[in-house]
Amino acid sequence: MKKSILIVEDEFVVANSLRLTLKQAGYQVAGIAASSEEADEYIQKHKPDLVLLDIRLNGKRSGIDMARILNAQNIAFIYLSANSSQKILEEAKKTEPYGFMVKPYREKDLLVALDIAWYRQKNSTEARLLQEKQLQKQLQEIADDTSSDARGKFLRITRALRVFVPFDLIVSGNGQLHSDQFTDSAYLRIGFDEFQYIGEQEFMTIAGLDKNGLVKSYPAESVDQMWQDCFKMESKLIFQLELSTGTVVQYSFYSRQRDLYTEKHTAILKLFSSCLTKVTEKMVLTESAVHSKTPVVGRPDHEESGHLEFNGIIGNHPLLLAALDLTKQVAQYNTSVLILGESGTGKEKVARSIHSISPRSDAPFIEVNCGAIPPTLIESELFGHERGAFTGATERRKGRFEQAEGGTIFLDEIGELPLEMQAKLLRVLQEKEINHVGSNVPRKVDVRIVAATNRVLEKEVADGRFRLDLYYRLNVFPITLPPLRDRKSDIPALASFFANKFCKEFNKDFNGISPSMTEEMDAYHWPGNIRELENVLERSVILNDGKSALHLKQNLIGKTAEPLEVSYVETLDDVRRLQRETEKAYLVSILKKAQGRIRGTGGAAELLNIKPTTLESKIAKLGIVKGDISGWGS
Repeated sequence: MKKSILIVEDEFVVANSLRLTLKQAGYQVAGIAASSEEADEYIQKHKPDLVLLDIRLNGKRSGIDMARILNAQNIAFIYLSANSSQKILEEAKKTEPYGFMVKPYREKDLLVALDIAWYRQKNSTEARLLQEKQLQKQLQEIADDTSSDARGKFLRITRALRVFVPFDLIVSGNGQLHSDQFTDSAYLRIGFDEFQYIGEQEFMTIAGLDKNGLVKSYPAESVDQMWQDCFKMESKLIFQLELSTGTVVQYSFYSRQRDLYTEKHTAILKLFSSCLTKVTEKMVLTESAVHSKTPVVGRPDHEESGHLEFNGIIGNHPLLLAALDLTKQVAQYNTSVLILGESGTGKEKVARSIHSISPRSDAPFIEVNCGAIPPTLIESELFGHERGAFTGATERRKGRFEQAEGGTIFLDEIGELPLEMQAKLLRVLQEKEINHVGSNVPRKVDVRIVAATNRVLEKEVADGRFRLDLYYRLNVFPITLPPLRDRKSDIPALASFFANKFCKEFNKDFNGISPSMTEEMDAYHWPGNIRELENVLERSVILNDGKSALHLKQNLIGKTAEPLEVSYVETLDDVRRLQRETEKAYLVSILKKAQGRIRGTGGAAELLNIKPTTLESKIAKLGIVKGDISGWGS
């Protein structure tokens, strides 16, 4: 059966051109709508498989407004726009489109965008249906379980719903506060799979109020605000159920992230309202068992606050836990993953975790640093080459994709790939085949791609340095890792982990971290993130006598480049030249401070908080030679 596509475009010439191209390609065109109001009628009548949506529609509702409606109905859409500025792309990103096309576009661009959209739709639909089936099964098992008390059932509901509705706090009850009755109970998330139970007594202890104080502080109808204020939550979602007895019970979801909840979250709760009502009725019947005494439920604290499923990732900050939730969800599928975050935030560890808990865990995990390989060699490195393909190719060689057969390839610093290679990578993603350099024979590969970058790809696309189609093909399932400055509550656990690690390595006793060092670490901005923290702890352990607590031996201050001569800028070429000179002068100044050493403690790579291979690549690109630096070393 032909796939149906609705065109929502107020420029008739553009819309008609799209219609002709789609029909020629074998698609069924549901219609052309010039406004969101017309689009509503087509959607109700035809329920299209996909919508081509002008982002700047005339009328009461824009394309962005229309996108929210399409999301709620699980209809895929591709934006059409006259430009791809960073602002437009970032605005579009919030609505999770399946693609983005910039006018004017070629027939080939449209067909590639549609291929990518169908891939994204297939993977998201399959994942959603599988998760929904699992949730249905879990809720039925909870309802049928006669051995668990009310608290136990609530905990199992909490874990089951977490996959679909993210939260830092979940509350169940009637949402009313009375002087003689407090029906709400809650679970506060304190770790990846750890929850703290909070009933009336626990809440009053945390809030510092007695029963009379609770009633006086909050009106009966504002109990949800009470929870939000007490735990400093930024967003909430309230979902009510009416039980067969006529009793109304509500589930309240709270998050520390702003504007987290959307129509999608409400839609999934509505989908399972029948099952949720059934299990809630069973929970209410055993309500008398709620007051048993076990405040923390879940795995006990790991001695290093690490997560056993996630390759030693340390911390329990809500932003980190949200990223780990996504990591666990996507690991079971073959979809490509894009890991975003600043340098030093742990992108490689997340990539390895995706592989290690996936069905591909027994196959190879191959890591490629795209920024460390010269542009002239990157194609051969990734796809392999035939004998005689270029000077020095004395034998046939497999590339990294073939080495990763059946497993996972991790393309770190994907934003560094040259545009020509980006086009070839897109073909691999679409066709699942490669060509050796020097050969026209395609070779099928079964490899999962996980990519990572510290760049803002929307800006890279807007500036013409990254392909828009590749961005949407990779961005099927993005995971954003927070910088360390946004998860400072994890610094003590991370510092303790690194301190223990280096004390064992250097055969020294660990006597704790001094209060002054703890204060300085908490006050610092950490531009180099976790990698910089690790370097600081290694240095502190090396300089420690093994008998006293660790202290900082030098101030935590940012590194700055040596002053440059002011150059007169007149043209774009002048800007590029000055940018190159500035970066070169900065790297030379750091290399001088490191006495020419790139690697090891005190080396230039450590001072810059980047990988040595990345620094070596930059040195080669900028043409820095030994003569620029005295005492050149490695």
